[in-house]
Amino acid sequence: MPYFNSSAVKRAEYDEQTMRLRLWFPNGHYDFCRVPMHIWQGLLHASSKGTYYSDYIRDRYQC
Repeated sequence: MPYFNSSAVKRAEYDEQTMRLRLWFPNGHYDFCRVPMHIWQGLLHASSKGTYYSDYIRDRYQC
């Protein structure tokens, strides 16, 4: 489970089998469902985790 040096997204966990992404923010954690592997990989490699979250994850993968 990677920890990020980000003010927006503190850490993340991804389960390949269920395609569930859990993100920890300063105010708690949230789950995202049916997240494709390429989105997870994109988050891992993004220079800004907060911007990537806003652009590619937020409001797209509700459980």
